[in-house]
Amino acid sequence: MNMAANMVTGLILIVDDIPSNLDVMSDTLSDMGFDVAIATSGERALQQVERKLPDLILLDVMMPGIDGFETCRRLKANSRTADVPVIFMTALSDLNSKVRALDLGAVDYITKPFQEQEVLARVKTHLQLRYLAQTLEQQVAQKTTELKASQMQLIQSEKMSALGQLVAGVAHEINNPISFLNGSINNGRDYVQDLLNHLALYQQYYPSPVSPIQDHANDIDLGYICEDLPQLLNSMQGATDRIKSISTSLRTFSRADTEYKVSANLHEGIDSTLLILKYRLKANANRPAIEVITDYGEIPPIDCFPGQLNQVFMNILANAIDMFDELAQGRSFKELEVNPQRITISTTLVNDRVQIAIQDNGKGMSAEVKSRIFDHLFTTKSVGKGTGLGLAIAQQIVVDKHGGSLTVESEPGQGAEFRIQLPIKS
Repeated sequence: MNMAANMVTGLILIVDDIPSNLDVMSDTLSDMGFDVAIATSGERALQQVERKLPDLILLDVMMPGIDGFETCRRLKANSRTADVPVIFMTALSDLNSKVRALDLGAVDYITKPFQEQEVLARVKTHLQLRYLAQTLEQQVAQKTTELKASQMQLIQSEKMSALGQLVAGVAHEINNPISFLNGSINNGRDYVQDLLNHLALYQQYYPSPVSPIQDHANDIDLGYICEDLPQLLNSMQGATDRIKSISTSLRTFSRADTEYKVSANLHEGIDSTLLILKYRLKANANRPAIEVITDYGEIPPIDCFPGQLNQVFMNILANAIDMFDELAQGRSFKELEVNPQRITISTTLVNDRVQIAIQDNGKGMSAEVKSRIFDHLFTTKSVGKGTGLGLAIAQQIVVDKHGGSLTVESEPGQGAEFRIQLPIKS
C-alpha cells in the first residue's frame, strides 16, 4: 500500500460470483490507480490471499460454496489475513445481515446497488486507517531507536512530532471524501423526498394504475422501498458522522504543543488515545478483545501540554496491552473468554488535583520491578520489543513538565494501577 504524495493506492481483492459486478468495480478501482485482483467464490478468495496478501477485500455475501460470512470468518481466524480490512458489498440490506457482518470483523457494509463514488470514498478511508495502524508503532519505535543516545526530552519531542504529523495527515485525508459524502447524502435525501412526495401525489390522484404498473410495484415491493430508503440515507449519514468523529479524535491526539500550556479536556485526550490503540485492543488469533471501561468523573479542564499527556496515556495503555498479549501466549482462548482481560480508566478530583487512574487485571509486578519501573532504559520486555524509555519519559512529562506525580500500585497476580495526579492550574 502506498500513501505517497497524498495518493492512496494498494491491492484490492474483489470477491463476487457475478461477472458484471466484477467488471464494474475492477474498472472503477483501476481507473483510480488501485491494483485489482478478482475471485469468483469464497474458496478461491481464501486461496488467493495465501499467494498474495491484499490491502483490502470487497466481499459479496451470496455466492456458491461458502458464502461471504463464512469467508470473512475464516479470514479473521487466520493470523496472516486477520488485519486485512473487509468491506461487504451485497444486496442484503436487513439489519441482521449488517450486524452479523460487523460482528465477524468487517469494517464496513455497502448495499447494492451502490454508488461508485461512495465505494471509492470508503475504500480510501479504510486503507488510510489501516496504513495508520500498520505504521504508528513502527514510527514510534524507529524514532525511539534513532534518538536513544539523545536527551529524553529530545526523544519525546521528536516522537510526538512524527506521530502528530502522521495522524494529522491521515485525518486531513479522511476529511476530503467525507465532506463529499456529506454533501451528496444531504442532496440525495432532498431528491429522494421530492420523488417520494411526487409518487404519493400520483397515487392520490391515480389510485388504480394499469396492471403493468401495479405488477411492477408489487415485484419491487414499492411500499418497503418508500419506507426503507430514507432510513438507509440516515444510516449513511450516521456512518459519515462516525468517520468525522474519528477524524476529530485523530486531530485531538496529534495536536501540536505550543511553548505555553493551554486549557485542555483530559477526557478528550484519553478517548483519542484509545482510538489510536483500538486496533490493538481488538480480538486476535491468541486472545479475545481486551475490555476497556471508562469511569469518568466531573473534572475541569486543566492547564497542560495536551500532546505530551496523550503520550503518557499511550505509553501506559500500550504497556498494558503488551502485557496482555504476552499473558495470552500461555493461556487458552476459552480461558481468556471466561476471565476477560480488562483495562479500567477512571478520573476524579483528589485534593484540588485531577487524578487519572489506569488499572489492569494482568499479572502485576514484583517489588523489584515496581521499584525500577520508571528507571531510564529499564524494561521487562524481551529484546527488540522494549526500549525502557516509555515510562521514564512519561514520568518526566508528568513530574517535570506539569508539576504532577506518577505512581504505580501493584502486587504479583493482582494487576497494576498507574495513578497520574496533575494540578488544575499551572
